Amino acid sequence: TQAACRKLSDHGIGMVSQTVLLKEINDDTETLVDLFYGLLEINVKPYYLLQCDPVQGSAHFRTSVEKGIELIRSLHGRISGLAVPQYVIDAPGGGGKVPILGTEQIRREGDEVAFLNYEDREYRYPDPREKR
Repeated sequence: TQAACRKLSDHGIGMVSQTVLLKEINDDTETLVDLFYGLLEINVKPYYLLQCDPVQGSAHFRTSVEKGIELIRSLHGRISGLAVPQYVIDAPGGGGKVPILGTEQIRREGDEVAFLNYEDREYRYPDPREKR
């Protein structure tokens, strides 16, 4: 709750959020602006915006990576840098959280995107193109 976050903050405990990007729930700029400013108001730093993992049963929640990039770029133009989280993919197979800063760091191959993690190891992430 907001009161609990404020109490923790008042005692010097820093807090960050890890928000999962969810199709038709928080995949628009206005919703994310409201969410991230709301988090800052209760002293929670928006830290990660996570691409939804490709786990069984999650397909209807997943946006494309391109949509996530578009949203982060939109946020950079609309709100304080303090309110913009880092957009990341949790690399399949234990590759860690990989920042996705723009299309120069990823390439699309059919229904997958390929990217490098912090060890320069390539990972492929299932990412069907969104129907527009």
